[in-house]
Amino acid sequence: MCGIVAYIGEKDAYPILINGLKRLEYRGYDSAGIAVCNGEGLTVKKKAGKVNDLESHVGNDGFPGNIGIGHTRWATHGEPNDVNAHPHQSASGKLSIIHNGIIENYATIKEDLMQHGYTFKSETDTEVIITFIEDIQKNNDVSLEDAVRIALTKIIGAYAIVILSREDDNKLIAARKGSPLVIGLAHKEYFIASDATPIIEYTNEVVYLNDEEIAVITREGFSIKNTQDVIQTPYIQTLEMELDAIEKSGYDHFMLKEIFEQPVSIANCMRGRLNARKGTLVLGGIRNYANSLVNADKIIIVACGTSWHAGLVAEYIFEEFCRIPVEVEYASEFRYRNPIIKEGDIVIAISQSGETADTLAALELAKSRGALILGVVNAVGSSISRITDEGAYLHAGPEIGVASTKAFTGQLSVLTMIALRIAYSKGTISDRKFHELLIELEQIPEKVKSALEHNAKIEYISGLFKDASNFLFLGRGYNFPVALEGALKLKEISYIHAEGYPAAEMKHGPIALIDENMPAVFIATKDSSYEKIISNIQEVKARKGKVIAIVTEGDDHIGKIADFTIEVPDTNEVFMPLVSVIPLQLLSYHIAVMRGCNVDQPRNLAKSVTVE
Repeated sequence: MCGIVAYIGEKDAYPILINGLKRLEYRGYDSAGIAVCNGEGLTVKKKAGKVNDLESHVGNDGFPGNIGIGHTRWATHGEPNDVNAHPHQSASGKLSIIHNGIIENYATIKEDLMQHGYTFKSETDTEVIITFIEDIQKNNDVSLEDAVRIALTKIIGAYAIVILSREDDNKLIAARKGSPLVIGLAHKEYFIASDATPIIEYTNEVVYLNDEEIAVITREGFSIKNTQDVIQTPYIQTLEMELDAIEKSGYDHFMLKEIFEQPVSIANCMRGRLNARKGTLVLGGIRNYANSLVNADKIIIVACGTSWHAGLVAEYIFEEFCRIPVEVEYASEFRYRNPIIKEGDIVIAISQSGETADTLAALELAKSRGALILGVVNAVGSSISRITDEGAYLHAGPEIGVASTKAFTGQLSVLTMIALRIAYSKGTISDRKFHELLIELEQIPEKVKSALEHNAKIEYISGLFKDASNFLFLGRGYNFPVALEGALKLKEISYIHAEGYPAAEMKHGPIALIDENMPAVFIATKDSSYEKIISNIQEVKARKGKVIAIVTEGDDHIGKIADFTIEVPDTNEVFMPLVSVIPLQLLSYHIAVMRGCNVDQPRNLAKSVTVE
């Protein structure tokens, strides 16, 4: 969840580190800090608050040195303050560390160290790590690299760490387990980060560290060993990310930019895969296991948050077209309830970042029980993409806004294509139906573009409801998960309490909340549940509730009942979530902006949830 950046080379480290921390702000954080080493010693500066607060604390001149580490912290152990901010130093002050993850046995290690006379300044598990490493080095007369390796064999939990020593300004030590870490390679300089965003403007050649690997990086080169002291051969990858993709490009916020990128990002998901004119749908990422998918007795989808909502839509699609039973599980609950998994079951993990800790743990459990595991992720080279048997990338481009938008529609696009491919191979849909669906799916990017043209009207409606205390989002069938997603978006970024429900369930409790101050957002497009949802709208209006309805273009009937309508283009109800979610994204965005909220970095949230 936190952000890591480190540099070693011939340039001044401070500007690179501070710029890298700004690139990592999207991950969510509550404090920031930097440590830089030079011939005169090790300087550490850290501050609760934003990176701008850290800059002010450091001052205009920065500080000299061409090796350093930087960090943005999302609090786990200890409240957000200057002392608990990273980097942390060892007892002697010789070593400094930045750390993502949680050390589960830190309290035991800390107690042992305290019995040996050590004291601690912070409440963090991170300070315990670096003190433990220094203690091992001092008492065993070993190199720093060996001390790190020995310490990591005794630590239980997840970590991505980078260590800097004031006694050696030509060396960084990095290691990971369960938390991502990438090394960027350039001429006589190296960059380390928790993801590629701080690296891409300097190099596109990277090495992703694997679990339980330790890298020693100097200006002359780097080497990688595992915690068993066995040399590893690094696999150098070329990043396809462009610098423009992580800039705002004239938009006020990354979220707005990413909402408006969806016609392109959805088309990119389909590019090279779907050709409606030829009637072909090719998904290379699942080719080797196509027969397993066709013959599956059960599919289990595991995900968290927005990705879980995409999984719920996928459940409808897989069951309708493939006739395979589907279970959609919160990854955080799946791993703790002793699920029934047998050899041959298919487990599909959905994650934008590909690093979600609970989803990774759920996959490891499923794999240990013989299931075939597939990944649907956006981040190339991520942990989920490496642990899974096969899968499909979204190709949606970097998503910087914490509230997921284009990743959601990318996930729906990829999952829909997988379902259609399985159904066609299985023979559960006809050739004619398959081709009709491909033609309609190929038109979705243009229909999303059309939905975005109502932005001004949505902004106007947002102004009328920005001060509401509660919202209800209601939908049926394929649009029920969209209602959940709309409610989540509003909660995430505007801090308004909102709930999503199946519209028919309103009578079983939520209707008690309806009064003249309660806005209810209905996804009421023309589909097989259309007449039913009209009845639900009338139930709200009978109780003086305010109704905002997402309707199909040309629908005059609901407009006579609802207070406000927002039109979206007509499409097959299977694909409607790709279109009907657009107004909900814009509604939440505009309300949050009008309330003065930090849209891209909402409080307490992180983009990549890499801790449990």
